[in-house]
Amino acid sequence: MRTVLLERDKILRRGRRLEYFTILWNSLEALMALASGIIAGSVALVGFGLDSLVEVTSGGALLWRLHQDDESRRERVERVALRVVGTCFVLLAVYVAYDSVRTLFARQAPERSVPGILLAAVSLIVMPILARSKRSVATSIERSAMNAGARQTEFCAYLSAILLGGLLLNALLGWWWADSIAALIMVPLIAKEGISALQGKSVALEAAPVTEGGIRPLRHRIVHRRLAP
Repeated sequence: MRTVLLERDKILRRGRRLEYFTILWNSLEALMALASGIIAGSVALVGFGLDSLVEVTSGGALLWRLHQDDESRRERVERVALRVVGTCFVLLAVYVAYDSVRTLFARQAPERSVPGILLAAVSLIVMPILARSKRSVATSIERSAMNAGARQTEFCAYLSAILLGGLLLNALLGWWWADSIAALIMVPLIAKEGISALQGKSVALEAAPVTEGGIRPLRHRIVHRRLAP
């Protein structure tokens, strides 16, 4: 039993380190994206940077949950965190949609942003690797927080791909409107994430017995859990 607990604690520490890295990365990502976006006049980059800021808030809540063993306290904090993050996502979706449409009608062409392209490319490499690492931890312990963190990290990877496409089309082909179109493509993804959070939905691993060494069976299924109002 002691061996099982020690192994579980080791896996939890790894999960926390992954979440600390995620918060640090998203913070740097937000600063770089916002600075590059403002300089280049890129709606997509600014939207991406603001999304990263929201992810920092969400990551902080997930990290707190990983440190808590009281299920009732975790649920209470999760409800508050989901509402705050959900509201931020919805407001961000409205802002990005408005600014994208305004830019298209005004025919405001953003400048080419090499820093933005490099940021999106690196993020597209880092995020999937980070998501897989979190998913590995989530399948080994009975903590839905890491699974939710993995899902959000995958969400960031999708946005990185969209951002990179828009920036490259503008830089290589001179398609100035590609930046705003990329931002508009982000809108439904951001809005969906926000609405899901406001509805109190989270992704959780169905409980499974812990085997020797604290490792859960790899075979599992993902279920949706609605938090109590």
